[in-house]
Amino acid sequence: MKQAAVGFRVHSGWAAVVVVWLEKGAPVVLERKRAHLVKTFTYTFRQPYHTAEKMPLAEARRFVAQVQTEARQLAHRVIHGMQGDLERAEIKLARASLLLASGRPLPDLEKILASHALIHTADGELFREAITHGCERCGVRMQSIKERSLLERAGTTLHLRAAELMRRATDLGKPLGSPWSQDEKFATLAAWLALRDTLNGA
Repeated sequence: MKQAAVGFRVHSGWAAVVVVWLEKGAPVVLERKRAHLVKTFTYTFRQPYHTAEKMPLAEARRFVAQVQTEARQLAHRVIHGMQGDLERAEIKLARASLLLASGRPLPDLEKILASHALIHTADGELFREAITHGCERCGVRMQSIKERSLLERAGTTLHLRAAELMRRATDLGKPLGSPWSQDEKFATLAAWLALRDTLNGA
């Protein structure tokens, strides 16, 4: 069975998702989508820690937990659906790659809500964690890459300069049309790198 990998670049409430496989050693995009990780796509739910900041602590805790549960369910649904579609085409979703921000651990909720910088970080981390949880439920091996080191790491593994990597990522999106922003390009590079790692036994 042929193998594919999926890359995720996550924002508050949604993620850019790109599935890639290799054809004669070159990446080919099999699927591109923007997955919503909240059912109600409004500021209230897309920015859960910003919303919780205005609530009493106990209510804030319940609200954030509710958004997290929903995000996990939606992430699982997206990943499981892709997995099924690929299996019907006799392709295995072998690995996922998730782009990280700072990657620093967060303190407890009360301390998060006392810091506007941590609130911004926590909003993104909630949805990244949902993607990780969804991959685990689907049995898809996950690897994480700090976004600021993506081009360097991909360049080392794929033996290409950063400019050439971005040119290839841009060209891969031309047949697909819009949206094909930096979100999709970075998700593509993350998936390509994950697939190469898989084939190299890493």
